[in-house]
Amino acid sequence: MKKQLVLGIMSGTSIDSVDYALCEIDERQVRLVELWNADFPKWMQNDLHAAARGELPSWEFSQLHHELGRFYAQHAVRGKKKPTLAGLHGQTVFHNPSKKNPATLQLGEPVYLAAKLGATVINNFRVADMALGGQGAPLATIFHQFVFGEKGKHVCVNNLGGISNVTSLNWSKGAKPSVMAFDTGPANVLIDMAMRHFSSGKKAFDKNGAAAARGKANETLLQGWLRHPYFKQTPPKSTGRELFGEPFFKEIFEKLRTLGDHDAVATLTEFTARSVALNYKLHLPSAPDRVVLAGGGAANPVLVRAIGRALSEAFPKKSVELKTSADLGWPVQAIEPAAFALLAWLRVNGRPGNLPETTGAQRAVLCGQITQV
Repeated sequence: MKKQLVLGIMSGTSIDSVDYALCEIDERQVRLVELWNADFPKWMQNDLHAAARGELPSWEFSQLHHELGRFYAQHAVRGKKKPTLAGLHGQTVFHNPSKKNPATLQLGEPVYLAAKLGATVINNFRVADMALGGQGAPLATIFHQFVFGEKGKHVCVNNLGGISNVTSLNWSKGAKPSVMAFDTGPANVLIDMAMRHFSSGKKAFDKNGAAAARGKANETLLQGWLRHPYFKQTPPKSTGRELFGEPFFKEIFEKLRTLGDHDAVATLTEFTARSVALNYKLHLPSAPDRVVLAGGGAANPVLVRAIGRALSEAFPKKSVELKTSADLGWPVQAIEPAAFALLAWLRVNGRPGNLPETTGAQRAVLCGQITQV
């Protein structure tokens, strides 16, 4: 098959901005061509948070769906080259992966993007997997395998967006690695919420971990939080803001604010790091040889160092190599949008995008719906 220029578009659970990755894709490789970012305007960010909390009436919710679709389209044409295909994840405002009543919803009407680019758009990636009993997540796994898998090594790719998710690629033998993937719990979501609260909305995140670096983590609170039942739940599993967003923050807030701003952020940063390592210890088949960090959290050196310490404590007999995706030639914000570029390419070429062993689906399935104008 010929190489194709595919635009991947992703806005994650942090609800702060949109990442665009223009990729050249063929049978053998995914190559990043361009990467850019667009921050949500404040009013849209506020509305998306309200939607995720279930606080918008139907008419405002519908209006937001279309406004967001136009926003995605507006910034999609900033690249120097024009794609012939786009993969639009959309903004998740609800995700319930339960077996009994599964549901998920990503906002952002895709028809505006298709019209603006004059290209086919693939969207609504998660529901086909869920219809076959899967969690609808994680879906970046197939990209992680394609780009970061290495024969003879156990490599973990951990995306630190709002929520943390890991892909374990254990390639000890055979033509393909043994794959496991699941959400470990919070990454930046609680840290971001604390920063917005303590700065009265002036700061949306802890840039370079500056606030956490000035504080000290509270061990008593950490030990209590780390007993959360989600961490012991066996994969496949996925989570979101419904569990580790607003409800969790409200539950811990009274104790958190007694610590002071910097200690609170330091405690939440350490919570992310230790919950990552705890999940590895509980659920991975073996200690990883290498951990590759991606997403916005990988640009926070305080969080990265905390994860390194937590991994050393979890696996004292193993020297785990800790890298960021940027160290391996992929900017930390490129991984998620590039993954949905690949998923779009797989969909139009009639290939499954999910890995049933990681999502829990009954079988591999075509992921994404086609939008054309």
